[in-house]
Amino acid sequence: MKNFQIITLVIFIIAAVLGVLVFSGIIPLGKNNTPGVLGTVVLWGPFKSTTLFPMIEDFNLNNPAYIVQYVEKSPETFDRDLLEALAEGKGPDMFFLPDNLAFRYENKILPIPYNNISIASFQNGFAGAGEVFLTDNGILAMPITIDPLILYFNRSILDANNIVYPPAYWDEFVNMTSVLTKKDQANKIEESMVALGQFANISHAKNIISMMLMQAGNPIVTQRDGFFVSALDGNSNAYDLGSILKFYTNFADPLSQVYSWNRSFPNSTNAFSSEKLAFYFGFGSEFAPLVNKNPNHNFSIAPVPQIQGAKFKLTSAKVTGIAISAFSKNINTAFTAANAMSTGDFASRLSSALGVAPARRDLLKNVPKDEYSNTIYASALFARSWLDPSPTDTDNIFRGMVDAVLSNNLTPTNAISDASSKLDLLLFK
Repeated sequence: MKNFQIITLVIFIIAAVLGVLVFSGIIPLGKNNTPGVLGTVVLWGPFKSTTLFPMIEDFNLNNPAYIVQYVEKSPETFDRDLLEALAEGKGPDMFFLPDNLAFRYENKILPIPYNNISIASFQNGFAGAGEVFLTDNGILAMPITIDPLILYFNRSILDANNIVYPPAYWDEFVNMTSVLTKKDQANKIEESMVALGQFANISHAKNIISMMLMQAGNPIVTQRDGFFVSALDGNSNAYDLGSILKFYTNFADPLSQVYSWNRSFPNSTNAFSSEKLAFYFGFGSEFAPLVNKNPNHNFSIAPVPQIQGAKFKLTSAKVTGIAISAFSKNINTAFTAANAMSTGDFASRLSSALGVAPARRDLLKNVPKDEYSNTIYASALFARSWLDPSPTDTDNIFRGMVDAVLSNNLTPTNAISDASSKLDLLLFK
């Protein structure tokens, strides 16, 4: 095991040096259009081959100097398959990297140096959510898609209650609770406005809480002196983070005026599809599946509510990029292909096929003419993400934070502090 770690470290150092040489121009990037002159690179991902193959075929036709081969992997085992393959030296040259796996693969990725793509150039080229891939050592992946968290709303329920538009701000959202949440004399909820406050039966609970914290100016995770650390209990310039958490849990507190959800209810996605919820916080990619789940459901989408008077708009998002394996045997071509795929027609077609938005700013100008893309593309521009060290473990941390407040075991401020300490342990390598 020790010898393997030494060999892996040596390979990583050699690959990093080669990457710098490639990007600095000492080893020139191939510009010869002779078919296949730069060789073949393999790209792994969790997307269906039937979706990707036509795009890959056209991409190869438009970039004849090299060939990209796509290998589909099961979404359920993608992480494990990739880790095992890289450990055995059989992994791909490139792979689709979701933001919540970027931390895990940091030492297996060849980061793109800033002397090739400066931070300013990156920020000018990509929407802010893509910055989740920026580290002190370089760019972990070229962003390609952004899937923003948006607000789904039941038109019929709003119309029946004389509500013309979904709320743009949280104070408007709160004021609708008494109208849209129906209770009997025993305070038992008969109809609910929104699924918030709990964790277990709320889809994307961690993303929703993260969104609220980031709207208050908290980045969740930051990099300091080359190390990633928790910023969860850091000071916010304008807002008390404990009050943000309390705002969330109030929706599950029977003594609160905004009480509208409890753990006895079904999963929030199913509740919305069953037309038992007025509002549902979900990702843009869920639009088509929700239509298919209940074709008669009269719903639409809007941007998530914002803090009244805030200097910026923000929602959370899932971001996917293309990363270069530190163990690739064709680094030159892998870098060339990853850059081309993230900036051109391939990125636009992929985002359209997945029902999400492209990460490139210039591509975000070309909004498809349908009933939902405008909201998804607009939300992608003010979306943000954070470097999640372990999705399963952070789910448990956020769940514990919420449950501690609901059970009165910890104050909201202490619950955030406790969660931050646990997050720091995950980030420590």
